Amino acid sequence: MKPFLLLATRGVDLVADEEYAAMLRYTELDEGDLRRVRLEQAPLDPLDLDDWSGIILGGGPYTVSDVVKSPVQERVEADLAELLVEVVDRDYPFLGACYGIGTLGTAVGAVVDHTYGEPVGPMEIELTEAGRADQLFGHLPDRFDSLLGHKEAISRLPDHAVHLASSASCPVQAFRVGANVYATQFHPELDVEGIEARVEVYKHAGYFPADEADAVLARARTIVVEHPPTILRRFVELFAR
Repeated sequence: MKPFLLLATRGVDLVADEEYAAMLRYTELDEGDLRRVRLEQAPLDPLDLDDWSGIILGGGPYTVSDVVKSPVQERVEADLAELLVEVVDRDYPFLGACYGIGTLGTAVGAVVDHTYGEPVGPMEIELTEAGRADQLFGHLPDRFDSLLGHKEAISRLPDHAVHLASSASCPVQAFRVGANVYATQFHPELDVEGIEARVEVYKHAGYFPADEADAVLARARTIVVEHPPTILRRFVELFAR
């Protein structure tokens, strides 16, 4: 099998390594079959997509609708924009999560802004009719609990995108372009262990008041994250080659 590629942007080792461990756990791949590149550390080398089975883009501290961006963020987003032109043009297997939905959304002409940000914690996701019929999402129940937290989201999809899922406070929780290019606003890899690490690292990053960290964790622990991780394993099953 050709390996899958995980593109990561988390600059703090604790959460970067937790994300990678969760991706390995839920894809059921080992490090040889899910190789990680940390984009915040160095420019992305040219990729021959034929060398890979597919690409996963994880979340991170960046938001694509930021007005002021660091030189590192600008470089990361330029690298991703160039890559996504080829991904979309070839309908190449791709799954972006959280930051990934903003990045892919921008690449395909969606409006990404702060209209539908959601607090860190649990959220019920509901599939659309298209989501229920989709090859990647169709195995999920119509409604399921997830963990998330984001400052920006897609407020309008382009007509050629397929809307797959929503929540009560964010209309676009997942979408697809073509047959194989996907993104989710919620985190398919995020479980309670993972959110504990992220709350600790990002409690001063503006996602919630720092003195409410314990309350954020208490809300997260009220659900069992059962269904979102199965998206990752299904992605591998569909696209491994």
